[in-house]
Amino acid sequence: MHDLILLHPPSVFDFRDRGQRPGPIAKVIPSSEQFEMYPLGLTSIAAYLGRNGYRVRIVNLGRRMVADRAYDPTAAIRRMQATVFGIDLHWLPHAQGALAVAHLIRELHPEARILLGGLSASYYHDELLRDPAIDFVLRGDSTEEPCRQLLQALREGRPLDGVENLVWRRADGTVVVNPLSHHPVDLDGLDVPAYRSMVGAALTPGARADALPYEGWWRRPLTVLLTARGCVLDCAICGGSRSAYAAICARQRPAFRSPERLVEDLRDIRAFSRSPVFIVHDPRMGGQLRVDRLFELLARERPSNELVFELFWPAGAELFAPLARSVPRWSLQLTIDSEDADVRARNGKFGVPNEAIEATIESAFAHGCRTLDVFFAIGLPGQTPASAIGIGDYAERLLERFGRDRRLRVFVAPIAPFLDPGSRAYEDPAMGYHPRARTVADHEAALLEADWTRTLTYDTDAMTRAELVEATYVATERVNDLNLRFGLMSAAAHDAVARGIAAARAADGSPHEDPAPCEPPSGAVSTAPWMFAKDEMNWPGHEGPGPTLRLVRIVAGAILGRATFRVNRALGRFDRHILTA
Repeated sequence: MHDLILLHPPSVFDFRDRGQRPGPIAKVIPSSEQFEMYPLGLTSIAAYLGRNGYRVRIVNLGRRMVADRAYDPTAAIRRMQATVFGIDLHWLPHAQGALAVAHLIRELHPEARILLGGLSASYYHDELLRDPAIDFVLRGDSTEEPCRQLLQALREGRPLDGVENLVWRRADGTVVVNPLSHHPVDLDGLDVPAYRSMVGAALTPGARADALPYEGWWRRPLTVLLTARGCVLDCAICGGSRSAYAAICARQRPAFRSPERLVEDLRDIRAFSRSPVFIVHDPRMGGQLRVDRLFELLARERPSNELVFELFWPAGAELFAPLARSVPRWSLQLTIDSEDADVRARNGKFGVPNEAIEATIESAFAHGCRTLDVFFAIGLPGQTPASAIGIGDYAERLLERFGRDRRLRVFVAPIAPFLDPGSRAYEDPAMGYHPRARTVADHEAALLEADWTRTLTYDTDAMTRAELVEATYVATERVNDLNLRFGLMSAAAHDAVARGIAAARAADGSPHEDPAPCEPPSGAVSTAPWMFAKDEMNWPGHEGPGPTLRLVRIVAGAILGRATFRVNRALGRFDRHILTA
């Protein structure tokens, strides 16, 4: 009997029978269109509760269902036993799946309590508590300690009024919203991501298939260093922006993880993975002293993994020179979104002339950057069809200048399928957006549409939904052709993407018409590429199998201690691996 089982749902619970045509956003994330990559917070919650004496398990239902059509989630949930079942509703593409799983648990385990958490659950807590299948919502971005308080109160039969961040229902049906008082000022008291805990869980019988973070992770393990919760930027389209965190999580400033703890996390990753490690957030977000300390520690560490950094604003030798001295192998990601500086400024990031962006790229390569990805978006505030299609022209300019040695890569994707609740685009009419989905129920219904053109739930003052769709196809075709021209993909991969785009154009229903009929799929769940070949998103060198079972056991013994390892080995616990992102 577990105190808590954390379940990560697929986007649409019965996706294997629906035959829906997935949207383009699934092509720019590591997981599939079912978004089976679970949020990092599940690992930190599990680790925190485990240290405090609670039995917790993570089950990635979405991954199990994507990987194996024969997997029966109903039978699996029926076999589970827990006091509380927790379901993450962090991202709205899980709205239908999360609530379907909640209702299934209520049917199979009527005596159990059902808890939801995540940014989207926090935003829509009032609506969610009107659903009799849901007992609790924990609000905020750091629910590790509030979750402990909840489990302790339930274990001891104490009142729930003192559980921080909790929304709950009294016996008479009255909904109680406890104060959103828990928002720690730093992240050093947590393991996030909880790599040590995950390696320890690798010794739990039968857990590997349940706990893998997304399908394909075993071949290409994605790992991250989470530098902060919260952000200093206020990008209009981002539900993780400064104003969104203030409104949803009562967080007025980011909570940072210290450079010392980040290096400890890196050591944990290095013990089991040779793959690149992504540094979430611009390292300068916490100030120059923090950057200096991080680079000082990295210089001592000399990490063997390639480190991939995000940039939120331009940089030059003042950043890249010390970075190159500290990290043997490093790369960059720049999400500049648009070729138009005015559009970028209105959105809230890289609101500088294109010359400053190009100077950043030039300096990065001059200091040894191995690979640099530039991401563009369609559906930005004030972005017209001409501006969106113009992304292709600017991508060509960048590749002409920097792409001859194949270190520069460009990607484009629409802001889809939904606007983030809490973002300025969602909340402020002055931003020029017209959201068609305002409730969880609205998003549930949208997720059941047959194709992405109908799931798309907004238009803007500058673009209709039909124009957003068409601009996506045109820009994608242009970038696909550029990738072939500059040797960034094979002719076979280019032709596969071109065929996928053509098929999508022919099959997708117009946003103003009924979508074309869609036949249920047969065989394995898969989709043909239509934006770009999925492997394009894999970082160079991000190849090869994950650690072997023997290595996992060795690492677990080293990290958890020989005594713990001997006990677990004696119990036969040696059957799982870890996560992340």
